[in-house]
Amino acid sequence: MITEGIEAVFLETRNWGRTAKFLRELGYEIDFETDHNSGQFRSAQGPYIFVAEVPASREPSTKLVLKVANADQRPGEGVEIVNEFEDTHYGTQEMTVRDPDGRLWALQAPGKE
Repeated sequence: MITEGIEAVFLETRNWGRTAKFLRELGYEIDFETDHNSGQFRSAQGPYIFVAEVPASREPSTKLVLKVANADQRPGEGVEIVNEFEDTHYGTQEMTVRDPDGRLWALQAPGKE
């Protein structure tokens, strides 16, 4: 499997408004905002950043999303697959893999046509 670079960074935050302001001050523009304290930001041609607010009782996490051409591709033998490609509610397919240090990575392919 050959990835095509970083597709996105998914950030969880405890304060949507402060994080949105921080990203705007770094030069990111908002693509869209939802009605539940989340939204997507872009800067130039780089990957997008999706931010979602989580409750104060939950530790915010970060997920790196790598782009792949299609969900028919398979990672090499040494890559542990945590979840096979599944349809997402936002129109893509996503697989989760684990690196040798235990970190989870997402692989994102276009949705089924």
